[in-house]
Amino acid sequence: MSKSRERKLVCNPGFPRGLARVIARASLDIMEIKVGYRIAVVGATGNVGREMLNILAERQFPTDEVVALASRKSQGTQVSYGDKTLKCKDLDRFDFTGFDIALFAIGSDATKIYAPKAAKAGCVVIDNSSLYRYDPEVPLIVPEVNPEAIVGYSKKNIIANPNCSTAQMVVALKPLHDRATIKRVVVSTYQSVSGAGKAGIDELWDQTKSIYNPTDDKPPRQFTKQIAFNVIPHIDAFMEDGTTKEEWKMVAETKKIIDTKIKVTATCVRVPVFVGHCEAINIETEEFLDEDEARDILRVSPGIMVVDKREDGGYVTPIECVGDFATFISRIRQDSTIDNGLNLWCVSDNLRKGAALNAVQIAELLGNRILKKG
Repeated sequence: MSKSRERKLVCNPGFPRGLARVIARASLDIMEIKVGYRIAVVGATGNVGREMLNILAERQFPTDEVVALASRKSQGTQVSYGDKTLKCKDLDRFDFTGFDIALFAIGSDATKIYAPKAAKAGCVVIDNSSLYRYDPEVPLIVPEVNPEAIVGYSKKNIIANPNCSTAQMVVALKPLHDRATIKRVVVSTYQSVSGAGKAGIDELWDQTKSIYNPTDDKPPRQFTKQIAFNVIPHIDAFMEDGTTKEEWKMVAETKKIIDTKIKVTATCVRVPVFVGHCEAINIETEEFLDEDEARDILRVSPGIMVVDKREDGGYVTPIECVGDFATFISRIRQDSTIDNGLNLWCVSDNLRKGAALNAVQIAELLGNRILKKG
């Protein structure tokens, strides 16, 4: 309420002077309150769902209400959200009406059932599964790379989150592409077991212990071969041409997010690391790009931390990246076998930038550019 309105109330002989001032001050207080978002985290008991809740709290996303949703068997399970503890509600019975954003961290089959329901209820879905990534009517977004694509969300009220291995790679590629136009990328990944969910983490843990206990054999269940003290050049299903679905995802998603003209070939490998994906990336550009200039470009690019010293330990490994928001770049060097080539080493927390963090960043982008509620 304005000062003039307060004066009119105070000057009104029939209106109590003290009450006028109370009403005026209360009105000003209400005007200053910022309205937050109502957020649903779907799949809140899983590795990625729990990280989504952690990151919402860490980044102080403006919320009025946060609900944790899970399957009926997990109803009542407690999960942490900052200093609070939330009890999971039954996803099957939940009404998304009145909620602004739903962060989905469940498989494609369940997403196919519940995401359209949420979207129809007016709640914007940010989906971490692969279900909508290749749908031309659904934007596939990494906020540091293609934020302008956010405007396409309204076609289905759904936004797709990319595959974990793609997300960190395109963060590194985009600024170099803007400068020198990338023609071709050859990438080999070293992906942690958490990319396969809690079951993957448990299998590595159990198998590692069983190696030292001959009476406690733990055969492969989640993975095709023993993962403890081993590497497996196989992630997701094989396709007819011999590539795996994980490798295909990196190709298709890079083209959709950055540039359809970029040629990408990938070899994806599962390694006995709990958290943190690594990638050895070879880049061929149309224009020559000196390694020093590339290093300078990456240092000032959003979401990137360059740690590149040519000495023992002057690079980042998965252990250092866990719990961090950044995509780390090391081992930047010229590839002398081609005219315009670079090599680099890319490391990121796959549960964060590869999944939960990117989803929350999309929610922030949506709020700042479209919803503008917080």
